[in-house]
Amino acid sequence: MSDDESKLFPVIDVDGIAIYRTSRDIDVDTLASVGKKVTDALCEFGVCYIKNHGIDRGFIDQYFALAEEFFKQPREVKMKYVHGPKQEFGYYPYEHENLNTQRPGDLKESFNYHPVDDQADWENKEFYKACKELFDRCTTFGNNILDALSLGLGLNQRFLRDEHRYIGQMKNLSALRTLFYPPLPSDISVKHDQIRLGEHSDYGTVSFLFQDDVGGLEVNMPGHGIVPVTPVPGTIVLFAADLLQRWTSDSLTAVKHMVNIPEVESQRRKPRQSVVFFINPDNECIVII
Repeated sequence: MSDDESKLFPVIDVDGIAIYRTSRDIDVDTLASVGKKVTDALCEFGVCYIKNHGIDRGFIDQYFALAEEFFKQPREVKMKYVHGPKQEFGYYPYEHENLNTQRPGDLKESFNYHPVDDQADWENKEFYKACKELFDRCTTFGNNILDALSLGLGLNQRFLRDEHRYIGQMKNLSALRTLFYPPLPSDISVKHDQIRLGEHSDYGTVSFLFQDDVGGLEVNMPGHGIVPVTPVPGTIVLFAADLLQRWTSDSLTAVKHMVNIPEVESQRRKPRQSVVFFINPDNECIVII
């Protein structure tokens, strides 16, 4: 599939279920219409773009600026928030993870936020507030998407929402993950087979991805090979994840995706940022196929 063909990933207008709509504004027909479009896209591609969702780009740009400030702090400051036995979520250092275990550590840093790890001693209060605000906005919009998907799958409107009722509590591990990919000029040593983010599929229900304009995200499309997911301003990239694929007996596809190292030197010298909201079922949910 060529770059031009990759732009044919559906861009779905979800204005009718955006977060600025109240429950009284969102009728069943609107939910069902959006749900069918999203379900059809995830059946065919496993990924699509959604626009007019109500999480404005200005807020996301501000979020990225605050996140960059966090990641550019000295390592000893960031390590105060390191993921480990003291907290379920937190900071993951550079090369700490390899999402494809056959590769060396990913060339990225990340920070996972969940409300149960709220701490009064955050040094960067603005980043903390932004994490909380984005988590809340994604939760609100996520419930609307879950309702739409339920109808798109021919189920009761609240089927998926009721299996995700504890988002934001320890009974549900949905999380906001912020990723920072430092520049990789030619004088930086890169190991054999090392990339920015190893091939993987997400393990929950669906994922919302906000990406900057640098690009680099790719999906491995069965029958087509590696296809770029070109940044489209103002959109969220929506991924089907493993449990949704299992829930639907493989009707919806959780495609593997990755972030490779740019071949062009000018692109390698640019940092890249993204943030993902992983929507996972409640811990005690039993996925029946």
